[in-house]
Amino acid sequence: MKKQYLEIGKITGTHGLKGELRVDPWCDSAAFLCRFKRLYYKDGTELAVASAKPHKNIAVIRFKGIDSIEQAEMLRGRVLYINRDDAHLPEGTSFIQDLIGLTVTDADTGEEYGTVTEVLKTGANDVYQITKNGRDYLIPVIPDVVIEKNIDSGYIRIRPMGGMFDDED
Repeated sequence: MKKQYLEIGKITGTHGLKGELRVDPWCDSAAFLCRFKRLYYKDGTELAVASAKPHKNIAVIRFKGIDSIEQAEMLRGRVLYINRDDAHLPEGTSFIQDLIGLTVTDADTGEEYGTVTEVLKTGANDVYQITKNGRDYLIPVIPDVVIEKNIDSGYIRIRPMGGMFDDED
C-alpha cells in the first residue's frame, strides 16, 4: 500500500533572523523540495509555505506564521512530509518509498531474487539493493537489467548480468 505522506526533508536549523529554516532535502534536490506550497508533519499537520528557495545543497523555507528566529528554532529536527497528490513525477519515475519491498524476479525464468530493501543514488544510475535470506545483492537500474517495474502489482522484473547472483563462496 502506498503511503499518502512521504518524507521529503528534515529541518536542520535556522537561516537569518526572520523565521527562515534550513532544510536538508531527502529527495532528488533542494529545487524539487522548494516546489511545494504545503508541507506536513508526520501527524498530518499542514504547514503553508510562505517562501522557499534552494541554497547550495539545502532548501531555505519560511512557513506562514513563523516570523522569528525563536519560533523557527523550536522546529529544528522536525521531519517534513509531502502529500503524494501534490507531487507530479515525470513518466517512468517513482518514489523510492514505493520501491522498497517490491519483489524482484527474473524476466525470463520467473525465479525470485528477493525484495528491494534500499535504493542507492550513485550519480550515473540508481542501484537497487535486493535482499534474500539475509544476503544483499546490488542491481544497477539500467534498461538492459531492469526490464519492468510494476509498483501497483508489487514487482520488478530484471534480466541480471552475469555474476550478479553467483553464490559461490
